[in-house]
Amino acid sequence: MKISKKTDYALRVLFTLIENDGLGPISIRELAKKNSIPKRFLEHVVLEMKGEGWVASIPGRNGGYVLAGDPESLTMGQIVRHFDGVLAPIGCVSVTGYEPCSEEKVCRFRPLLSSIRDTVAQQMDDATLKSVYDSSSGITK
Repeated sequence: MKISKKTDYALRVLFTLIENDGLGPISIRELAKKNSIPKRFLEHVVLEMKGEGWVASIPGRNGGYVLAGDPESLTMGQIVRHFDGVLAPIGCVSVTGYEPCSEEKVCRFRPLLSSIRDTVAQQMDDATLKSVYDSSSGITK
């Protein structure tokens, strides 16, 4: 599984918003700078997150973005699936993006990759933003 830049950027922003929760909105310019993300690209990512209800925008001179919901109710699995589509390493073991394969019935590595998919999906779906943030709070930049 490889996470796209879009997913990476979304996660960076969401963790920044968690870190600053209760301190007021953060401008798109500041979010871009803090997270080393091109501002123009970030605008598209933030709009998608706003559409999902994950962030809210506060208009005005001192406006910006804030976390819209509880970080305990949003999982890594939801975010990755939204931006990247699937968690499976190959299409024939995907639950949400299944792609048939002519070798499915005889494939020797399909069971292993299916098991990997299950493990990754479980871990991602169990990992809320809050739990990931809390477990990484000892990390220094």
